[in-house]
Amino acid sequence: MGWQPVVLWADGLIWLTVGAVGLLFWRGADNIRAGWQSLWRQPVAMAAGLILLCYVGIGLLDSLHFRLRLPAQAGMSVQYSVEVNSVLDVLIARLSAYQEQSYSAPLAKHLFVKMPTTLPDGHLVLGYPELTLYQAQRLGRDEQGAWRHWPEKVRLGLRGVLMGVLLAAAMTLLFAGWQAHRGGVSLRDLLRTAWQGKHQLPWRTGWATLTVLCVLGAMMAEWSTVYHVLGTDKIGQDVLYQSIKGVRTGLMMGTLTTLVTLPLAVGLGIAAGYFGGWVDDAIQYIYTTLNSIPGVLLIVAAVLLMQGFIETHPALFDSAASRADFRLLFLCLILGVTSWTGLCRVLRGETLKLREQDYVSAARTLGVSDWRIMGRHVLPNLLHLILISMVMDFSGFVLAEAVLSYLGVGVDPAMASWGNMINAARLELSREPVVWWPLASAFGWMFVLVLSANLFADSVREAFDPLGQRR
Repeated sequence: MGWQPVVLWADGLIWLTVGAVGLLFWRGADNIRAGWQSLWRQPVAMAAGLILLCYVGIGLLDSLHFRLRLPAQAGMSVQYSVEVNSVLDVLIARLSAYQEQSYSAPLAKHLFVKMPTTLPDGHLVLGYPELTLYQAQRLGRDEQGAWRHWPEKVRLGLRGVLMGVLLAAAMTLLFAGWQAHRGGVSLRDLLRTAWQGKHQLPWRTGWATLTVLCVLGAMMAEWSTVYHVLGTDKIGQDVLYQSIKGVRTGLMMGTLTTLVTLPLAVGLGIAAGYFGGWVDDAIQYIYTTLNSIPGVLLIVAAVLLMQGFIETHPALFDSAASRADFRLLFLCLILGVTSWTGLCRVLRGETLKLREQDYVSAARTLGVSDWRIMGRHVLPNLLHLILISMVMDFSGFVLAEAVLSYLGVGVDPAMASWGNMINAARLELSREPVVWWPLASAFGWMFVLVLSANLFADSVREAFDPLGQRR
């Protein structure tokens, strides 16, 4: 086999989460399934959900890691590279194939800064040399007039628009065919109903969002064959490549930190509200004490301890990827441990009300155990609050990674993340001319993810919160 699979701890956890969420949707309670069905009928939820699914797809592709097999040598066993790659790296390998000397602006054909350049006649001058990617693609073509600067960009952009529209139409037809087969109607009738806006699902909103995503992706794919779409950074790396690779880090921070937060918040919150007495006092003392400690200082202290552990135990990490993965998991753990108090307070207050309900009192009178009452009567009535809090806290944890990386205590500097991009680009804003695209790219990708998560969270609240639903 020409490759060896590699399962990092974060990869295993994220795939287990995907499996658990899928099982919840498939085998969940009827009220949960009904809530999700009503959620996707909202136009805002449909648009935001498609964008989030696009991010999730990128993150999952970047969570399938492997090592390539090294060339065989006589008398030696099979050896694999120490470099860990992912499926996403293979799909976007073109973006990182050409290393430039320094900065280049988005869709530019020359470097942004002057460099010593050798002319064809052998003279050495200080100028703006052509990019390596641009030169490589130009040497492979012999079309007359095809390398006039702006016409080439327009031609590639229009071809990307056409490919994106066709791809969106094909995906829409496939989904419509599945829906028509499932509902026992003809494809033509389903499409007519969807176009007239009479279908339960907001088809026009979904199609418009899918078309925009496909068009943008196709345009970037076409432009990337000739240009660096979002430019390059100080050491000549493609900014689009770093932005795409940062998606996995952002999703990991939001998802894994939420998984750490939930058991603490749910278990302690329900226990405090149901039992009361000394149990309630002890739990309140714990989260009040935790809140009195500045969160940033606690995180910094924990990260420094973790760095010392990595440096003193290098044998535990067989690659740079595993070392970066361990630091990411530890950061998620410490963020989760310091972020559960808010949800715990909410669940405690709701449990105080639920334990006085008639059906809880009846179950207690009939001799049902406290743990069974909390699991069968209290927890199901708190699921809407837990679900809403999960989605809303997700965006906060994504932003927390950017802030911590900006302070230098975030993920590993070798790991691609939007926080590391912002930290590396902040000093370039004071130079003249300003190098703005690395910061703008990281901010743009993070802004779209956080905005989509917030809009989706608002739709989740309307779908699952009985008191917050619109009349």
